[in-house]
Amino acid sequence: FSVAELKPQWELGIGMTPIYSPDYRGSDQSRAYVVPLPYLVYHGDIIRYDRRGLYGRLIDTGRVRLDVSFDAGVPVDSSKNDARQGMPDLDPVFEVGPSLEICVWNKCDAARGVQLRLPVRAVYSTDFSSTDSRGGTFYPHVNLDLKHLGPDRNWNFSVSGGALFASERYHDFYYQVDPAFVTVARPAYDAKRGYSGARIMLTFSRRFRNFWIGGFARYDDLSGAVFEDSPLVRVHHSFMAGIGLAWVLAESEQLVDVPD
Repeated sequence: FSVAELKPQWELGIGMTPIYSPDYRGSDQSRAYVVPLPYLVYHGDIIRYDRRGLYGRLIDTGRVRLDVSFDAGVPVDSSKNDARQGMPDLDPVFEVGPSLEICVWNKCDAARGVQLRLPVRAVYSTDFSSTDSRGGTFYPHVNLDLKHLGPDRNWNFSVSGGALFASERYHDFYYQVDPAFVTVARPAYDAKRGYSGARIMLTFSRRFRNFWIGGFARYDDLSGAVFEDSPLVRVHHSFMAGIGLAWVLAESEQLVDVPD
């Protein structure tokens, strides 16, 4: 079944997100961060921002959706990473591109459903003074949504898994070793395009009256990836997790019909 209800068109708040993450996929060093969490929900006709993130809804037939999807990656200080000592720092990255969603069990807005999601994104790095293209990624995956759970029916969960593929330019950014950065323990390496590993991800969220909590856990397996023999790959398994806590400070008086 699906649920729709009237909700504020926008909500605004602030919070924080403790995150535990490897420096990059394949790094044997991880760090804990606490970062500010701007809480924003916007239900527009085309552009929306909610627990799924920022996306643009271009087509929605009930069984098939075409969105514009976004993602981002953290910067890496190479002086703090043993494998990258003496190499340039990695700028933060952002990704943008279309995502086709095919709802194979129940409609896309159903409280229980399975979707095949096919996001294709262009990747860019930036030092906030200039931007460089870093190729692209493709992440076909299956997602299971379980919404309105618990005694008060306010808990939402999802689990997804699939395979990642990326261009040579993207793999070069993270895993290539140019001759200028060769050491005794770090031979030159030329990355290639292709299979980039597998991923499983769990998410949850719950909205209280003026408070929101959400979290995720992500596991990556790089076994068989085309860059797994790069000297910058120290481990073939990585784990990332985070939890967000936010207080809702304001919301619009205008209400809109929102499928949930």
